[in-house]
Amino acid sequence: MIARRLDQHQNWLGAIRQELDDLEPSRFSSLACRSSAAVRRTAESLPDHRQPFAQDADRILHSKAYTRYIDKTQVFSLVDNDHITHRVLHVQIVSRIARTIGRFLGLNEDLIEAIALGHDIGHPPFGHEGERILSTLCRRHGLGSFQHNIQSIQFLDRFERKGAGWNLTLQVLDGILCHDGEVHGRHLRPERAKDFSAHDQEILAKQRNPGLQLVPMTLEGCVVRLSDTIAYIGRDIEDAIELRLIAREEIPERCAALLGDSNGTIVYTLVTDLLAASRQVRKAAADDPASDCIGFSEEVGQALQQLKAFNYQRIYTNPAFKPDFVKIHRCYEQLFAHYLGRIEKEDADASGSGFPGSMAPLYLTTHSPAAQVRDYLAGMTDAYFLRQAAAIGCQIPERICLPN
Repeated sequence: MIARRLDQHQNWLGAIRQELDDLEPSRFSSLACRSSAAVRRTAESLPDHRQPFAQDADRILHSKAYTRYIDKTQVFSLVDNDHITHRVLHVQIVSRIARTIGRFLGLNEDLIEAIALGHDIGHPPFGHEGERILSTLCRRHGLGSFQHNIQSIQFLDRFERKGAGWNLTLQVLDGILCHDGEVHGRHLRPERAKDFSAHDQEILAKQRNPGLQLVPMTLEGCVVRLSDTIAYIGRDIEDAIELRLIAREEIPERCAALLGDSNGTIVYTLVTDLLAASRQVRKAAADDPASDCIGFSEEVGQALQQLKAFNYQRIYTNPAFKPDFVKIHRCYEQLFAHYLGRIEKEDADASGSGFPGSMAPLYLTTHSPAAQVRDYLAGMTDAYFLRQAAAIGCQIPERICLPN
């Protein structure tokens, strides 16, 4: 019954999708990534009225990994304060900022949304500190450095759906892989000549050299990368003020004068400046490489760099707020050893009934025991990590009660 009703609507919906595709050349900048350019590693034959990048956004949104964003640290861990940003809010803010920029520049908002929703999905428990701890354990077990952008690809492409992955488009995976890293020049220019072979090679190169700077293949990916900074720079300041780590008056005078001294003003100023400095994108000719870039004005870009330095000194490395990462480190080590031992025991018993028995045989045969443990630990929420650590006898840190 359901299949028959869907078949009855398919022609009508297919015609509307074709109409949407046909409208893109007139709606989009000539430098935008059109839906017709989407490419998947494996071709799909099932009919779908959604355009491909919209499909990808839905797949990410409905993934189990996205659900676990809800209890993942953004910056501040182990704090009992409901007003502090968690990872799920951060990615939503990035998505909103990036889509606004994309709309004004004539770019593909579906592609922007998919990249933004998935860009931090590989973050392990306890944010960047957890990433550093897990990276040490990964290197110890011959896996190379742990990098959350590569882990995001791992989750979406090789772990979700019991190892089958979501078969996301190259443009989305590329934007997720290339979203991190500081932008030292005034402009960010896409590196468009990529295919899946080049994408796989970039992953390998990044694994060998974590400091390697990768650049997205689309302007949409570049927008998300810059929007990531716009989303966190002022929000982290507001969280630090909420926790009384800094006072608003401590924001550097030049930054406050140029960018503002509140998150809302900082976001608005940065977005407005980026749009004004990148206005050539909207009306660019397809054969105009000089227009194929986005960025901030020189003055605002310098102020943003100064504000980043302030955040690193006064927030991210502030000794006044240091959760008990010694205990978290020990929990990571003991959980890694515990799960590795379980896998090795189950392999020896050939039972296949326990951890990670829910995964498909292809995943199990293509991932070493250490890689399976990495994926399992990286996917945990903060709270689940602490519960599992306590269950095996780890001494877990206490949550900190700060102003609410």
